[in-house]
Amino acid sequence: MDGHARSESATTAEGEHMMRLLIGVAAGYVLGTRAGRARYEQISRGAKAIATSPATKKVVEISRAKLSESLDPRPKLEPLKPVDEQTTIMVPQDQLRKRRGRG
Repeated sequence: MDGHARSESATTAEGEHMMRLLIGVAAGYVLGTRAGRARYEQISRGAKAIATSPATKKVVEISRAKLSESLDPRPKLEPLKPVDEQTTIMVPQDQLRKRRGRG
């Protein structure tokens, strides 16, 4: 066997090895992608179930209401002293608490 035949044989073996490697990588990629997609769909279904559940909707509704109350720029007013039948002096709740605490 001469050097040319040997190198041709080695090149063919390397080519076969490379082809097997590429097939293995491609198969792994396809199987991994399918497994990843299945897991993604499983997580997605779970997230949708949680987001659409009545319990979650109730928690979101209550949280929004509390947040809205706490961010309302208008002070909560309470009556302090009636002036007459049609007029009452009103004060913010937090100031009324301070006055009652002193008194």
